[in-house]
Amino acid sequence: MNQTATRREHDFLGEKDIPFDAYWGVHSARAVDNFPISGQSVATMPELVRALAFVKKAAVRANLELGVIDAARAEAIERACDDLIGGALHEQFVVDVIQGGAGTSTNMNANEVIANRALEHLGHAKGRYEALHPNDHVNASQSTNDVYPTALRVAAWFGIEALLAAMADLRGAFEAKALEFKSVLKIGRTQLQDAVPMTLGQEFLAFAIMIGEDELRLREARALITEVNLGATAIGTGINAPAGYTETVVPMLAKVSGVPVVRAANLVEATQDTGSFVQLSGVLKRVACKLSKVCNDLRLLSSGPQAGFGDIRLPARQAGSSIMPGKVNPVIPEVMNQVAFEVIGNDVTITMASEAGQLQLNAFEPIMGYALHKSLKHLTQACKTLQVNCVEGIAANHELLAKRVAESVTLVTALNPIIGYEKAALIAKTALSSGGTIADVAESLGIMSGAEMNALLVPEKLTQPVRLVA
Repeated sequence: MNQTATRREHDFLGEKDIPFDAYWGVHSARAVDNFPISGQSVATMPELVRALAFVKKAAVRANLELGVIDAARAEAIERACDDLIGGALHEQFVVDVIQGGAGTSTNMNANEVIANRALEHLGHAKGRYEALHPNDHVNASQSTNDVYPTALRVAAWFGIEALLAAMADLRGAFEAKALEFKSVLKIGRTQLQDAVPMTLGQEFLAFAIMIGEDELRLREARALITEVNLGATAIGTGINAPAGYTETVVPMLAKVSGVPVVRAANLVEATQDTGSFVQLSGVLKRVACKLSKVCNDLRLLSSGPQAGFGDIRLPARQAGSSIMPGKVNPVIPEVMNQVAFEVIGNDVTITMASEAGQLQLNAFEPIMGYALHKSLKHLTQACKTLQVNCVEGIAANHELLAKRVAESVTLVTALNPIIGYEKAALIAKTALSSGGTIADVAESLGIMSGAEMNALLVPEKLTQPVRLVA
């Protein structure tokens, strides 16, 4: 067929030519014209497309059960929804992710794609809306104002599941390194200055525990987004929905999607309240901050290789400079840092968008949904590359760490309970200025014999609470 062939569709604004092969229609076409903003279409958010299909599938099943729609149309619509759930026709979601209208353009895009695919299942050509209509049948008993926020929550659930899996794998990689490094002694640092001994395993185990704590916080935030307003229709009163619809459609959505959604206690409140998005975004910001801190540590610990900390070696992934031969940079931790910066910025966007809601609806859910999608997706991918391309290949610089422990004056901290802070400080200061060992200095000052000192300062005993007796 000629690629320039079109069909004529209309809305209350007038008529418009639509490409003949397009599954989207006039409402989507107007949105494409109106919102040339990001260059990113809803098709780039596959979780949202699937979520919209699950919502429409649940709605058509509820409408069939309540007598709102006939069996033939219901079957065709459900088949079309299953096509989308299976990954087909996502490219037909052409409206920009950033749009005015509280998500109406996205909902209509879904209605038109599902309607035209359902028409094909019924043996009709696209655009034959007298046989099956995007609004009257696909959108029956619904409004953008309950479909779109519900779909955002279902999509977020899918995104959270993927992020949790990636975080668990990353935590496992740090746990494996903690076990590998459990006997590797090193000098800890506070405020970038030498502190007291620890093991490299303790350092890496702390990273793993930090991630595990955030997995728990993320699961808590995920629970909050399961409350949906499906059945609220326009403002929460349920206008145009049949009696019993919301009690039917919400359990149906849980069944078809596998997401344990529940009906909000008050649909008017739930239609205007975006607090769960703010809560989720705040947790994602927490995850981002802590992962960025871990990556800051990895960059510091691997700095050098000759003029830096050099405690560990990160796997070399690419040339680090166009001018300095042999330079290798910590590019994987750096990309996690940048994703974290983005997530923190997305949190500000979501906060402002939530605050800007007015009366019975928040018109700014599209930017909230897009920001959440980016945060979830990019954190997930960053966790994966940090695990596979960095953490799993980290090696300890055994020789350098052992040398630093043996020479460190910070070991004198362990003498505080025995000789007191003042004498311990004197030993440390003298050792630093003279270059001598703390054992030799303590003996020369008449504070403690070298043999007594060496018996007390066994590095393996300095990485956990222990009672020292002179």
